Amino acid sequence: MQANIGIEQKNLAAVSHSLGKIMADEFLLYTKTRKAHWCVTGPDFHSKHIFFESQYQQLEEIIDDLAERIRTLGHFPPATLKEFLALTHLTEMTREKNDGIGFIKDLLHDHESILIHLRENINHYGTALHDAGTSDYITGLMETHEKMAWMLRAHLE
Repeated sequence: MQANIGIEQKNLAAVSHSLGKIMADEFLLYTKTRKAHWCVTGPDFHSKHIFFESQYQQLEEIIDDLAERIRTLGHFPPATLKEFLALTHLTEMTREKNDGIGFIKDLLHDHESILIHLRENINHYGTALHDAGTSDYITGLMETHEKMAWMLRAHLE
């Protein structure tokens, strides 16, 4: 059954597809953060291990919220690794060294990339696609990534 929530079906499809791309970025960032959690080494191992865990847990919640937002709009989210890799604009992590600072730099770059993408598209949801709810949701998501990026950036100062 189609969602009848005051937004044209073509706009619901466009919003859902766009959110699917964001979800793919979030899933790839989640996976990279999990890798950092599992593989970090060095004298700061324990603190970085715990730090990365808190970050991937936040990303896990974001992914679930995105999937539920897409379902609320009457569509199905991407749910396979193949779909995520086809939709994401991020790249997989290929690190030779498992140092905390290297992981932090890589993850910060991805958070900032996601932030730029969100900021560039936030108004599009409300104006062109007439979905103020998703525009508001993306604003909150952007704020979450800003804080996560700050936490990463603070390790580099």
